[in-house]
Amino acid sequence: MKVKRALVSVSDKTGIIEFSKELAKLGIEILSTGGTAKALKGAGVPVTLVSEVTGFPEIMDGRVKTLHPKIHGGLLAVRDNPVHMAALRENGIDPIDLVVINLYPFLKVVENPEVSLEEAIENIDIGGPAMLRASAKNHKDVAVLTDPKDYPEVLSQLRTRGEVDLKTKQYLAVKVYNLTSRYDAAIDAFLSRRCLEREKLHLYYDQGEMLRYGENSHQKAVFYKDPASKESSVAYAKVLSGKAMSYNNYVDANAAYEAVKDIPVDIAAAAVIKHTNPCGFATGETPREALERAWEGDPISAFGGVIACNQQVDLDFARFLKGDSVKHYSYQVKKGEYIPTEVSTGKFVEVIVAPGFSLEAVEFLTQKSKMIRLVEASPQGKGEAKTFRAITGGILLQDRDQQIFDRFEVMTQKPFDGNLKDLATFTMTACKHTKSNAVVLGREYAPGRFQVMGMGAGQPNRVDSMRKLSVTKAKENLKREWEAQGSSGDFEAFWQGELGRMVMASDAFLPFDDTIREAHDLGICFVVQPGGSMRDEDSIKACDELGMSMAFTGLRHFNH
Repeated sequence: MKVKRALVSVSDKTGIIEFSKELAKLGIEILSTGGTAKALKGAGVPVTLVSEVTGFPEIMDGRVKTLHPKIHGGLLAVRDNPVHMAALRENGIDPIDLVVINLYPFLKVVENPEVSLEEAIENIDIGGPAMLRASAKNHKDVAVLTDPKDYPEVLSQLRTRGEVDLKTKQYLAVKVYNLTSRYDAAIDAFLSRRCLEREKLHLYYDQGEMLRYGENSHQKAVFYKDPASKESSVAYAKVLSGKAMSYNNYVDANAAYEAVKDIPVDIAAAAVIKHTNPCGFATGETPREALERAWEGDPISAFGGVIACNQQVDLDFARFLKGDSVKHYSYQVKKGEYIPTEVSTGKFVEVIVAPGFSLEAVEFLTQKSKMIRLVEASPQGKGEAKTFRAITGGILLQDRDQQIFDRFEVMTQKPFDGNLKDLATFTMTACKHTKSNAVVLGREYAPGRFQVMGMGAGQPNRVDSMRKLSVTKAKENLKREWEAQGSSGDFEAFWQGELGRMVMASDAFLPFDDTIREAHDLGICFVVQPGGSMRDEDSIKACDELGMSMAFTGLRHFNH
């Protein structure tokens, strides 16, 4: 049905004058109200005031202007229903075929935590949602626009055929209910908090994508996106090649990319993630060097893992992933030594996520494997402030953990010399992204370049994370490096020398001095931890007694 009459009343006037001028050129009558009518008239667009149609003035500061049968009858009448059309004729009501409305800026106004209740209430739109819902309900006969981004397509159709096709009308109608549902949810949340002192959370996620399965093959899963998100993320990344992303791919790729985002973009960083933990994490002069050093953190676990880089993946980076064998050292308790064994793992990875890929890298990697997923993350944007986690029967909402240190305060007589503070920052960054209880050993392998040498994650106590995992892994990695370099002499002396220059980071405070004494017995000299235990003084005294250095950061990084 040809569009003959439009109602235009917008708060956001982006593009509305240009759009309305084109409607007028097409011979479409324009009804309008208040500020919109004034703006259109000022631009030379012929306008009929809604008050002229209703025969009733705008009253109560504009609160009442469109809530009238001559408006809503024109919106709700079903054109192929004879009874409806007869009612229009009997009551002197003309149909309205096109509606262009967006709502009072309530969502913008309540972003200010200091906004008064009175100002917020004045920005609750009444007539707008009513007209939008009426038009969307009758979308078979009425095209309804809420977003300036849709103006060009509607104008194109009006110019071509004089009407808007049904598929577009359905799309626009769904958009209306998306808008009004979120609008009402925001009002509910604000008024509940301000008037009832009750917190409410309304979640809105879109673009649901069915995944092959969930965390395990017997679980169904859907991936949704947050349309309000502006932050660079895996969620809004572009998959350049490979199979469709799985549930676990998304979880691990997110963990990997979040880790490298904590390193300044002018310093190349790479993370190798296995089951959300950074089994490898390093910085380098180039992305390739960062990846090599991250891979050395645990070459066995890296197989089938997920890689993230904070800089563009180039051909040199890609070539590192050629297959080869890895020498693995397993500790033989009875013999009391590390026994080397060759393990042919190659360098198979599930996903690589980065802010960009060179054409040469894409070509090389896709030739290497048709299954590898190359995920190009969106440009860096404004960070999200909140994160949440579902539990059975509820949901937990909290601030994002977006800091590394609150302070860096050396608490011991022995200082942190040279680049050890920078190494401590890197090591605590890795620790932040490791599952609690986390203990991480970081090493400066070249001036200003750092790598994780050992990581202990997810243990019930911190001593086991250090002694049984992080130190054990660091020694295994150094043994492999020692052999690869063809070194000779006393490995134990080399090992102790390297360990003595590493920094050990703990994600939470050390409640007793047992961890410090155990660390000293193993050969660790530098410790960084949040502090805050009632027995901090015991650990400080132990460090001074043993000649160790320890710094407090003031920030815990539990990662459950």
